[in-house]
Amino acid sequence: MKKSYKLKWAVALLATLMSSAGASAADNKPWLLETWQTPYDYQSPSSIIQYAPLERATKKWRICASYPHLKDSYWLSVNYGMVDEARHLGVALRVVEAGGYPNVERQIAQVRACANSADILVLGTVSFDGLTETVLQIAERIPVVAVVNDIADAGISAKTGVSWISMGQKIGAYLARIHPAGSPPVRVAWFPGPAGSGWVPFVEQGFKGALVNSSALVVVTKYGDTGKEIQLNLIEEALEEQPGVDYIVGSAVTAEAAVGVLRARGLSGRIKILSDYFTHAVYRGLKRGRIVAAPTDFPVKQGRLGIEQAVRVLEGRLTMKHAGPAIQLVDTDTVDHIGTEGSLAPATFAPTFVVE
Repeated sequence: MKKSYKLKWAVALLATLMSSAGASAADNKPWLLETWQTPYDYQSPSSIIQYAPLERATKKWRICASYPHLKDSYWLSVNYGMVDEARHLGVALRVVEAGGYPNVERQIAQVRACANSADILVLGTVSFDGLTETVLQIAERIPVVAVVNDIADAGISAKTGVSWISMGQKIGAYLARIHPAGSPPVRVAWFPGPAGSGWVPFVEQGFKGALVNSSALVVVTKYGDTGKEIQLNLIEEALEEQPGVDYIVGSAVTAEAAVGVLRARGLSGRIKILSDYFTHAVYRGLKRGRIVAAPTDFPVKQGRLGIEQAVRVLEGRLTMKHAGPAIQLVDTDTVDHIGTEGSLAPATFAPTFVVE
């Protein structure tokens, strides 16, 4: 029995070591990224490339990262990517979060204070141009790298992000394929997120543009912060105003909230849900058939790339001023094949604000 137990233990240990080695090798694989011919211009031609990330920083740089919030698992996944990459590269990281998209002044105060003790600022902004003056002032002392949310170009040394026009277009095109022009009309309730943020105008442009040659009609639009309670209230309002909608389309928080609302109202079989980005809740909804489709922009990988670009800026090793993961659509048929690598933080990960 003892020999058998030792043998089993040895086999299990070997499997663990092989798994760990595989994980390390996967981390060192080239990243599949999209880059734009004209940096910061998502309308310019783009190309998909294989990108070799850095192995190590040359010194322990101090990085300040600012997020709009950590209220949903999207930014938690960005946080995980940044924290893991900071540890991998051997740099220090301090994270601040503004608590929501309406809090422009709070984010301004946070980044001013945080930048005072940092070598570089990595900024996920709450507003496309609400921090322009602040960014310009900070950029006189330290570089600024934009991450995830789009931002005015002034003062930016590099940008990690995807085209939110493309994100909206992906989910709009999915809907248009199912309901092409000339087919029976379907009614859509649209929840783009907070008006004036660094992504909503672009995702809305892509989504509505993709519906031009379809039978889908947006019959109600509700803007609002991506807190779950706010989205719940907006969904309830929309269903009261337009009870005959066929689709609820919006943020990942909207999609998550809609699952519960529709179940409570007995509408799960009639109204379908689409998300314009990918989170843990959206993944679960896809697996259970509660959510139909969502594009992933790989927020974990965006977090990694934001830190990696920051180190490249500091060390004069920047090769691309603007890049982001190649967007991929996930639906109920493909969710098991695409998986979660690069998109979702591990279930055990908790928000982390300091890496020493």
